[in-house]
Amino acid sequence: EVVTVLLWWEPFGRPRRLPECRRRYNISGCRLSADRSRFGEAQAVLFHHRDLARHGAQGLPRGSPPRPPRQRWVWMNFESPSHSPGLRGLAGLFNWTMSYRRDSDVFVPYGYLYVPPAPRPFVLPRKTRLVAWVISNWNEEHARVRYYRQLKEHLPIDVYGARGLALAEGGLVETVSTYKFYLAFENSQHTDYITEKLWRNAFSASAVPVVLGPRRANYERFIPPDSFIHVDDFPSPRLLATYLKFLDKNKPNYRRYFAWRKKYEVHVTSFWDEHFCKVCEAVRAAGNQIKTVRNLASWFES
Repeated sequence: EVVTVLLWWEPFGRPRRLPECRRRYNISGCRLSADRSRFGEAQAVLFHHRDLARHGAQGLPRGSPPRPPRQRWVWMNFESPSHSPGLRGLAGLFNWTMSYRRDSDVFVPYGYLYVPPAPRPFVLPRKTRLVAWVISNWNEEHARVRYYRQLKEHLPIDVYGARGLALAEGGLVETVSTYKFYLAFENSQHTDYITEKLWRNAFSASAVPVVLGPRRANYERFIPPDSFIHVDDFPSPRLLATYLKFLDKNKPNYRRYFAWRKKYEVHVTSFWDEHFCKVCEAVRAAGNQIKTVRNLASWFES
């Protein structure tokens, strides 16, 4: 049986070619559609939170009956609670959640580590610079900007993006790979909110991530403890700077941060194709039981 998944809004209102789930992800029996006339036959309807916040609840499907009996409404959001307005009015509307939170009904992290069938030799790119940071959304109120201001008093940091150097087109990973360390600082601190700043900007570029986000224990649910440096490991930005300078001069200690590469490869999740196909897979696996998300806001903000 083919499962039809309907995107009520295409994320951020940008139409895109929908993926062929079987070819891309080996997920068969999926039909993805943005055609609202398919509402009646869809087993799942996907609602992207940012668009929902923009259109308001009056933008939701209105039919009689309002939804087919076995249809699942899936709330999809990859922003943190700090950047997810309008959660309060959404109690009891959705059947499933899909987000970066591990306790979502459909869990899709920004990236993950996996053990490849055959280990590939890891070669550390040549490092000629010390610390890089790429930031597009500069906000003096954010903890990450406050921390950066203190850290840069004690060591040089090359900033790219909104307030700094221009990145060569498509050259983020290549640029960062010449640095020993990357500031994987999240825009807000929440459970499981670990974004492409870690997975792509640091890990894919083979720079050691210096992270500011949820607590160390939360990172360790997803990545090895010796694969990153947490700002909380140091009583002050000055002492973190001292440690980074020590590692800069001490190659064996620096290289220890790459020991995990003998075993793992990095997967960076591709927006949004992977997400759409994952919902389809989840619907196929779920069988008939239907639940309702009673209080979306209190769960997501917890």
